[in-house]
Amino acid sequence: MARMSFGKKGTRVRTTTTGSKPAGERPIVDVVREMKEGMQKPPGQDYRERSLAIHGLICARCAREFDASNRHLLTVHHKDGNHHNNPPDGSNWENLCVYCHEDAHSRELLGDYYGGQGSKEKHLVHSSATGGEGNPGLASLADKLKEALEKKRKK
Repeated sequence: MARMSFGKKGTRVRTTTTGSKPAGERPIVDVVREMKEGMQKPPGQDYRERSLAIHGLICARCAREFDASNRHLLTVHHKDGNHHNNPPDGSNWENLCVYCHEDAHSRELLGDYYGGQGSKEKHLVHSSATGGEGNPGLASLADKLKEALEKKRKK
């Protein structure tokens, strides 16, 4: 147990240690070392390093090259979306820069959004004229487009 003495201005004057350390108390260096070892992944589970070794330090989409100083900007994208699917040959991985990786995932979100309800409404051609059986009259739409082009050419 440590005992400290303080001076008049609150400064530490003397520290003395009495007795031995309690059984549960260990040096802080040992505790930190043990925590670091516990945080490291077991061999074979760090697929990022394996992917970088297999595919190299280059983005698979924009072909930007990376080096040791900026390799942290290179990420591993799982092609099938399953981050637990990590084959040793790297067939489910592609190295993408952070910008292309964000783009890939935002495209998936947009695809899901537009693939849901209301997507058919965005792709329909609306026309006031209808052909037989209530379908939009594409022929009349084509005629309107031709007329607009002719008017533009005459000007």
